[in-house]
Amino acid sequence: MDGSRPGGPVAGGGPVEVRRSARRRRTVSAYRDGNRTVVLLPARMTADEEARWVSVMLDKLAAQESRRFLDDGQLAQRAADLSDRYLQGRARPESVRWVTNQDARWGSCTPAAGSIRLSHRLQGMPEYVLDYVLLHELAHLLVPGHGPRFWRLLEPYPRTERARGFLEGVVAAERLPYVPGARTE
Repeated sequence: MDGSRPGGPVAGGGPVEVRRSARRRRTVSAYRDGNRTVVLLPARMTADEEARWVSVMLDKLAAQESRRFLDDGQLAQRAADLSDRYLQGRARPESVRWVTNQDARWGSCTPAAGSIRLSHRLQGMPEYVLDYVLLHELAHLLVPGHGPRFWRLLEPYPRTERARGFLEGVVAAERLPYVPGARTE
């Protein structure tokens, strides 16, 4: 017998529906159905496990969706939306674009020119990570450096710490002398 629970957290602007199934033993999956996200879980999961898996699956879907690369125009629109939402529209860059010559940093900003450049390495990362880096660079249009005033601008973004952790994990993985689980023949 299947159990379904509408509502729940909001994903990408739409509701999340959790469906539990006694026939489902181990697997968890999720998909978008219009503006709604449906997460399929085994019936035996606890509420804590459900909350964790819903979060994991929302992140996975966001990562898959962000692999649909944004062009520079879409990136500029995303920056404008983030500025409106988190910075009261005060950060208005003249240009926002992808670049392929930034391997040591995720993004850069030239406040005098009003330009933001994001590393192509961000393409395919979860949306919340891209949004964090964009917001970080937008904040630099308002406050140079990384002092307390700068970090206060990022406080309203709810996934700052998670995005920073994700990026730190990517950097750490790149520094490994080998890829775990890779076979050498």
